Amino acid sequence: MRRMSPDVPLLNDYKQDFFLKRFPQTVLGGPRFKLGYCAPPYIYVNQTVLFLMPWVWGGLGTLLYQLGILEDYYTAALSGGLMLFAAITIQFISLYARNKSVTVERMLTTDILAEEDEHDFTSCAGTETIKFLIPGKKYIANTVLHSFLAGLMCGLGTWYLLPNRISLLYGSTGGTVLLFVFGWMTLCIGEYSLIVNTAAETATFQTQDTYEITPLMRPLYIFLFVSVDLAHRFLVNIPALEQVNQILHILFIFLPFLWALGTLPPPDSLFLWAMEQVLEFGLGGSSMSTHLRLLIMFIISAGTAVTSYFIPSTVGVVLFMTALGFLLSLNLSDMCLVFKHSVTRHRVGTKSKALPSGSEKQFTWKECLFYIIILVLALIETSLLHHFAGFSQISKNSPQAVVGYVLMILLIILWILREIQSVCIFGIFRNPFYPKDVQTVTLFLEKRTRLVKIGVVRRILLNLVSPFAMIAFLSLDSSLQGLHSVSVSIGFTRAFRMVWQHTENALLETVIVSVVHLFISSTDVWWNRSVDTGIRLLLVGIMRDRLIQFISKLQFAVTVLLASWTEKKRRKSTTTLCILNIVFSPFVLVFIIFSTLLSSPLLPLFTLPLFLVGFPRPVQIWPGAVGTAACMCADTVYYDQMVPGLTTALQAAMAAGSLGLLLPGSHYLGRFQDRLIWIMILECGYTYCCINIKGLELQETSCHTAEAQRVDEVFQSAFEQEYSRVCSINEHFGNVLTPYSVLPVKLYSDARNVLSGIIDSHDNLKEFKGDLIKVLVWILLQYCSRRPHVQEVVHKTENKGQASLIILPALNTSPQTQSPEDSDSLNSEILDDWSDDNVFGDEPTIRKGKEEKDQLKVVPGVNFPIPGSVESQGIGEHSGGTVPENSLYKSVILGYPVVDKGKQKDVAYIPLVEFSCSHSHLLRLPEEWTSSCLPNSKMREMSSLFPEEWYQFVLKQLECFHSEENTSSVLEEIAKDRVLKDFYVHAVMTCYFSLFGVDNMVPSPGHILRVYSGVLPWSLALDWLTEKPELFQLALKAFRYTLKLMIDKASLGPIEDFKELTNCLEEYETDWYIGLVSDEKWKEAILQEKPYLFSLGYDPNMGVYTGRVLTLQELLIQVGKLNAEAVKGQWANLSWELLYATNDDEERYSIQAHPLLLRNLTVQAADPPLGYPIYSSKPLHIHLY
Repeated sequence: MRRMSPDVPLLNDYKQDFFLKRFPQTVLGGPRFKLGYCAPPYIYVNQTVLFLMPWVWGGLGTLLYQLGILEDYYTAALSGGLMLFAAITIQFISLYARNKSVTVERMLTTDILAEEDEHDFTSCAGTETIKFLIPGKKYIANTVLHSFLAGLMCGLGTWYLLPNRISLLYGSTGGTVLLFVFGWMTLCIGEYSLIVNTAAETATFQTQDTYEITPLMRPLYIFLFVSVDLAHRFLVNIPALEQVNQILHILFIFLPFLWALGTLPPPDSLFLWAMEQVLEFGLGGSSMSTHLRLLIMFIISAGTAVTSYFIPSTVGVVLFMTALGFLLSLNLSDMCLVFKHSVTRHRVGTKSKALPSGSEKQFTWKECLFYIIILVLALIETSLLHHFAGFSQISKNSPQAVVGYVLMILLIILWILREIQSVCIFGIFRNPFYPKDVQTVTLFLEKRTRLVKIGVVRRILLNLVSPFAMIAFLSLDSSLQGLHSVSVSIGFTRAFRMVWQHTENALLETVIVSVVHLFISSTDVWWNRSVDTGIRLLLVGIMRDRLIQFISKLQFAVTVLLASWTEKKRRKSTTTLCILNIVFSPFVLVFIIFSTLLSSPLLPLFTLPLFLVGFPRPVQIWPGAVGTAACMCADTVYYDQMVPGLTTALQAAMAAGSLGLLLPGSHYLGRFQDRLIWIMILECGYTYCCINIKGLELQETSCHTAEAQRVDEVFQSAFEQEYSRVCSINEHFGNVLTPYSVLPVKLYSDARNVLSGIIDSHDNLKEFKGDLIKVLVWILLQYCSRRPHVQEVVHKTENKGQASLIILPALNTSPQTQSPEDSDSLNSEILDDWSDDNVFGDEPTIRKGKEEKDQLKVVPGVNFPIPGSVESQGIGEHSGGTVPENSLYKSVILGYPVVDKGKQKDVAYIPLVEFSCSHSHLLRLPEEWTSSCLPNSKMREMSSLFPEEWYQFVLKQLECFHSEENTSSVLEEIAKDRVLKDFYVHAVMTCYFSLFGVDNMVPSPGHILRVYSGVLPWSLALDWLTEKPELFQLALKAFRYTLKLMIDKASLGPIEDFKELTNCLEEYETDWYIGLVSDEKWKEAILQEKPYLFSLGYDPNMGVYTGRVLTLQELLIQVGKLNAEAVKGQWANLSWELLYATNDDEERYSIQAHPLLLRNLTVQAADPPLGYPIYSSKPLHIHLY
């Protein structure tokens, strides 16, 4: 990604034209008056008629009402009925036009935008015209529903805007006229978007409107305003409701501007946001990790509050609130899942599949017993204090006041203990108690010992002492003594829930209420006279949350202002905006306050200091389920391996308070080498929280790198830099990232080295060839010794006491003429010069004597072609007759004669080779690996390279005779078996020849890289090897091991003896994966947590060969907390830019790097399709005890 030049606009020319056409359509609710091309006048006239049609029907009803002909409700019914008929008619016309088949001709034009939008209009009521004006609905059900809602909205809107009604509210003729005219404009906009053509909304939550929810957005708010007026009509003598109705009538005419600016949320976002707000502030719960959990928890919590109202006994109410508050604050879904899993496993009697997210490790009988004890103690405490303690108003000497003093002390202690755990106090001053210059895990763990002990004390105070103290405070309250009201039920249901759900927040709220009571003891004050303790805690909770949001939003606004001012490339264009923000700072402050009250993002348009109020949305920000979407790639596996260890480290850090106050919607950023980890808190409860972990891309662009460097600077300044002063100032206080702690996590460190001087060294490459043969021998012996099916056959043979025979492949024989001398040329395609002589040249063709007779027996048999030989192909072709002579149907089988000359034609034999040792079968090679593909002369030449001493040494080191007492003597006998050795010589040298090809010279570095990557040179043995996938993989594995051995010898020194070489190869086998990064086995090795991984590569830019080594070890991940409002604001702008303005330019301004805002990283961390994290976990439940 290139850096943006100063003259690049925020929107390119194409997007500017598109935006200038779309925005007026959004403001008016759907009419397209700006088309970008010349259209017939009737297009504009028709749209105007359709737009004003609701006003016509409403105006008719209003006129009849003003003339006294109809009552107001008859007027509403008349207008609604006419509008219903018109809406149904419009929908049927649209349906008719879509069903009518018409060939549409496009205008010839070179403008891409025009090609997309231009239509060939033939007449005022033509099919193309109707399809353009009224696109219609996708579903019949929506056609009926939207038509019905259009009639209802017109009728109620007419009733809502009757002039007499408005005059009664305000008593002003001028105000009535204004509200009537602009109110009907609002109604016309809502009607048009519902039944004619829906405009693209700036407040877009879903990427696709599958179920046509967008048309319902504007009518929804109209119905909400009208419902207040209806309540005011039928519920008289409520002054507050009348004032609200007056305010809403004024706001009604500003609805089009709120819709156009995207301040009001769409229905789906509004529903989720409203449930979260009511659940958190009205019922004491928390936002949930999934929408289904949110809905279920909302229903249960609301049912709890309603049930508590109907319980007649005061003691019963208190016990019910205490019990339900505790139970609902637990992670009940996971507990039920584990319980169900345990019951199922107990019934089946075997282990079933493991639970996701390590839930089986989280809940045991100890945790269940702990929760039961806590619940019983809480109920006992509540009932005793409520029954026996005296109930009086709070005074300085009352029991409740004494408990309030205890809570104040607890709050101060917990706050101090929490701040000591993190590296910065308030994010400004460096903590003098935090370990300094922390770079290694061992050093960090040593220095952190005292902090761990402090964390344990804090955990006890937070999870055990504080909840019981607050329960005592609530149980002693006088509001619970008499008959309880709705406010008591709501307030105390929330209070008893908050004690467990958000202990720290509840402690702060209780202390504030207690302090206010002590300082304002007069009963004449509204706070003490009209509001009970539960409602006071509720109001304080709302104010606490909004105050935190306001501070974060204000800090974010200042950061955006500073970022725009300090960015040199766009200083000329942003200077004016900065000055305007300073001049109109009161209005900016109003926007921030309004955004805070709605708990909605502060949206910086294009991430410039041009602030709008985004629409409220749930804590998750995005509509999809958490963890279901990510841009998967090869680097995803590194995060997949890291997450379990990171979750464990986060558990300890969160329980100790190292990550500060845990609130749903908080964002953290972790950094290690080239990895960036994005952590979001989704849900919090008693001793648990739920998080989502995302991994950002490792292939860093220039923007990514620039911001990653700033992240490194922030962390290095906090964790690795020594300060002379005791409490130093955080140098990066203005950044949206505040460093908090470091986490020890077991993960892979990535080291990349240049292999110049090693892989291109002539001496190293020369030694490479000799080492390759040794590694091949070691790998084949290890492979054969570990084949379980071979061991079973051997044990059966040993028990019978018979000599072990190996059946070699037979061939269809025919008399042959004497072959000429073996040819040394490997390029010949005709191999008739092959000989039946022994391939090694050390045995006669025909053996005499007893030894030879024992070694080889020939019996008649059927035709068995040699696997991989030419004959295996010829058998099928000549199955009905004889095989042609003088071609390759005679094969060399390790130098042992197959056919005596002069035998009858077409008689096949099965040669049975007898090993000299009965245990040799344990190490025999698979039969298909014993076929020949090389001429005897070449095999004879290469057999001299075979390291017989190494072969004997490796064989004697094998551990495959677990049941034998005299293992050493058995291995000695096997080592003397010449037949077995010849098998290995043949297989090893054939693989060796295949890996180096025709040229027997010293390999080049390029050749090494190609073969390492699995690209073998052409040779006669290439097909033979590739037809045996298992042997091919073993040969490739040996080649890679040899390369790693060459690098280790060059780096660490030569190998002294066979024992050291064996140890080295065994280490490669057990602790290393040596292969390619693109291999599936590379990913498997990472997930299996192999200690080391190695890969060879080539850098074309530098022209050097590189080695990449991954080392699994416990390392430190640096973690900091992000400004949550900065993240929400930038994500809101991202949603607006991509979903509404469709500004998907990769070089757009809002995605460019900025060290203060971390714009590029924040965009990456958004959920797809708007962002592109390469990893996103499912919701992870962490237990904090």
